[in-house]
Amino acid sequence: MRLSQMLFVTLREDPAEAEIPSHKLLLRAGYIRRIASGVYAYLPLMWRVLKKVSNIVREEMDATGAQECLLPQLQPAELWQESGRWETYTKAEGIMFALTDRQEREMGLGPTHEEVITAIARDMIRSYRQLPLHLYQIQNKFRDEIRPRFGLMRGREFIMKDGYSFHADEASLQETYADMDWAYSNMFRRCGLEFRAVQADSGAIGGAASQEFMILAEAGEDEVLYTEDGKYAANVEKATSLPAEAKSSAFVLYEKRETPNTNTIDKLCQFFKCSPTEIVKNIIYRVVYDNGRMVLVLVSIRGDLEVNEVKLYNELARLAPTYGGNAIIAVDIPSEQVQQQLTLKPLPLGYIGPDLADNYITPAEQLHPEFLRFADRTVVELKNFVTGANETGYHVVGANWGEQFPLSDRLVDLRKSQAGDRAVHDPSQVLKSARGIEVGHIFQLGTKYSQALGATYTNEQGESVPLVMGCYGVGVSRLAQAAVEQSYDKDGIIWPVAIAPYHAIICIPNISDTDQVEVAENLYTELNAVGIETLLDDREERAGVKFKDADLVGIPYRIVTGRSLKVGKVEVVERATKTSHEIAISEVAATLKTWIDEALSSAVK
Repeated sequence: MRLSQMLFVTLREDPAEAEIPSHKLLLRAGYIRRIASGVYAYLPLMWRVLKKVSNIVREEMDATGAQECLLPQLQPAELWQESGRWETYTKAEGIMFALTDRQEREMGLGPTHEEVITAIARDMIRSYRQLPLHLYQIQNKFRDEIRPRFGLMRGREFIMKDGYSFHADEASLQETYADMDWAYSNMFRRCGLEFRAVQADSGAIGGAASQEFMILAEAGEDEVLYTEDGKYAANVEKATSLPAEAKSSAFVLYEKRETPNTNTIDKLCQFFKCSPTEIVKNIIYRVVYDNGRMVLVLVSIRGDLEVNEVKLYNELARLAPTYGGNAIIAVDIPSEQVQQQLTLKPLPLGYIGPDLADNYITPAEQLHPEFLRFADRTVVELKNFVTGANETGYHVVGANWGEQFPLSDRLVDLRKSQAGDRAVHDPSQVLKSARGIEVGHIFQLGTKYSQALGATYTNEQGESVPLVMGCYGVGVSRLAQAAVEQSYDKDGIIWPVAIAPYHAIICIPNISDTDQVEVAENLYTELNAVGIETLLDDREERAGVKFKDADLVGIPYRIVTGRSLKVGKVEVVERATKTSHEIAISEVAATLKTWIDEALSSAVK
């Protein structure tokens, strides 16, 4: 392709809308253009990248025996109501674009396709002889993000590969899950990316277990905790660990003490000259279920630790039926204004104890009259601890469970793991932290959707049993931007060879020099003929502009038909290292072919 004929416009300044380097560079280099908040057009260069990523994904999926299909983006609400996720996706999480058609039927634009594929399986799979079956698609998805940001990282329309497998039993599911682990690792290696597979929370998709694939990058929204022995890695939302050892309390007698201006853990520690590991802090949350029922939640946790709100959400979601609900609309720490509506008198914030009385709660039809009390496992072994006295300006010291305070029977892991914690599998290993961009997620769904939608098969004994399912997603457009976030410099993008829009770009420094033009044209024809995808910068621009654009766009190899022509050579510059080579014109094609083949083969290893 000749740049003079391409839709190619670059920007010298960073667009105001862009926040992270990859977003800035994709806009500046003419890969994408913003159409609306969270909605982008993929311009010709970007589309070539996306096709390459899609082809790698497709080849790895096909190699496992999965079959490609295409499912409808427009989905009827009835299917989502059968699975129980309509309220979750349209109200609780609110990420589904929902609409009503002219026949007054509720519809949604698909953020995911579990319901659709399960309905197909329900209609078409009859016998164990048809199993296992694995279908996948690559197409646009839609999610009504509250705050779209970072370009293609968190958009409202994006390209995704999603696959769904159906099995007769868990053993068969485990085999496909392992195949996907291997296939996904191959995908990301072939794309030339540094990644880490981590344990993950299954979120609204659900299922027994799941694993995320993170592209490591400083701008990643996710925090990954891992051990250097390579035996543990997890998203911080899912991570478990051993906390630091609690210090023995110096308080041996139980008593109530005046503690003015100590409404934070730091102030309390300074006042008593104690460790936060000696303190039980108590935090009030509010959960709203989809039936409108509100419950106030009291969480007791060690003073040096933070509540993992994803773990808390999951515990509260499991209790939804207890309060007549199916899904959670919201979980939050209520604001002071909301607290005034929910409680008869002001809560002693900063001084709350584990036994805060239920009579604080305002009697109301939709408000549960008792606190739902959780205790994190870290508080169980604490003795002679410090905690709130339920009175502003006062704490108690020397407190013990079973003596001054009853211990909640809801003992759960609600602690947020952090770098520096000891690993569960080997306490000598210390958790370390890295930032990551989630680009893939695989789930063991089990029978969650097949039971809800009545998707069954007849086993060898003639019994009708629910299909066992797996689910596997790759964010194709997100992966492309993640590659940029992982590899760039002050001059622009550095594409891995495998997914670069073109392998090489030929720059003609002086378009009026017939020798430069002739050599460039001949090389352009020769390189494309041997499979080296090549751009020709034949624009009437200064050489400096062409070189800057070539660096900005990130093509792996730049060929310059300049001064070296006098000795029968051209300059070839490697974008990743900026190493310059003078290569004989007759050897350029063979040399580039070797470099490209080596880059592609090393990425597979």
